[in-house]
Amino acid sequence: MSRVVTIHSTGGPEVLSLGEREVGKPAKGQVLIRHHAIGLNYIDIYFRRGLYPAELPFVPGNEGAGEVIAIGKGVKDLSIGDRVAYTTKLGSYAEERLIDAKALIKIPKSISYEVGATMMLKGLTAHYLLRRTYKVKKGDTILVHAAAGGVGLILCQWAKALGATVIGTVGSEDKGKIAKKAGAKHIIYYRSENFAERVKQITKGAGVDVVYDGVGKDTFAGSLDCLKRLGMFVSFGSASGPIEAFNLGLLTAKGSLFATRPTLYDYIADRGDYEAATKELIKMIKSGVVTMPVHARYKLDDVVQAHKDLEGRETIGASVLIP
Repeated sequence: MSRVVTIHSTGGPEVLSLGEREVGKPAKGQVLIRHHAIGLNYIDIYFRRGLYPAELPFVPGNEGAGEVIAIGKGVKDLSIGDRVAYTTKLGSYAEERLIDAKALIKIPKSISYEVGATMMLKGLTAHYLLRRTYKVKKGDTILVHAAAGGVGLILCQWAKALGATVIGTVGSEDKGKIAKKAGAKHIIYYRSENFAERVKQITKGAGVDVVYDGVGKDTFAGSLDCLKRLGMFVSFGSASGPIEAFNLGLLTAKGSLFATRPTLYDYIADRGDYEAATKELIKMIKSGVVTMPVHARYKLDDVVQAHKDLEGRETIGASVLIP
């Protein structure tokens, strides 16, 4: 038997139900893994609320790391005992789970299970944002909303290493210190400052090349005002709610801007892209350019509190569930 968190109806943190289930044996092409760490992400809240649909009942969670403990027929590239990690496969809030072998990436011993469980969704998101959606280069100036969040801290570190000037928005002085240490040259406190006006001051009216926005509705309008002519607005999350429909003419009026709403799923749908992105991410972690400290650890029993903290923006950087 394996302990597992299940959602039977969408809603608040209270709908997260901890119980047990029989996992079964892996089918053809599958493996059975035992989680050592499970990544906590804001996307888990979208699924819990029903913003992202899933057939009820379902097990939440979109990334994890652990060891292979059983292998189904036809699996050739994995062995029992292999250390693995994955993302974009719903169902990680469990001690053990069955999963398609093709969803897994082997991780070296130099990468801890906790880092493995948090680097996949957040780290690969940062990778596609910086290297593919908009290819950040030396001399660029970028704006990162929620710069002390899980993705935000990686963006700050990686973008600085690429030679960009990073402006980060945060909600508190403590978060500001962490984002600055990670590589944000300028910090804006969005609760007490108008971030669009501050960006214009910092850039002397020039604006930024790209805005990375995981907040959504509350920051959309102001973010467009932060961009220079032909700049790009990248929305990759909706912590404050989804961005509503708008007149495309607004992009013309503000300087022939570009706006996109990408998702990691499309960037790693091809196995080759998945492996290449993870390889580059692991290289950045092993070199020390990107560090991914875990700031909060919760037992599986405390999953409700974990969601309350995550939803209330009480967390900093990466958080994990420990089965």
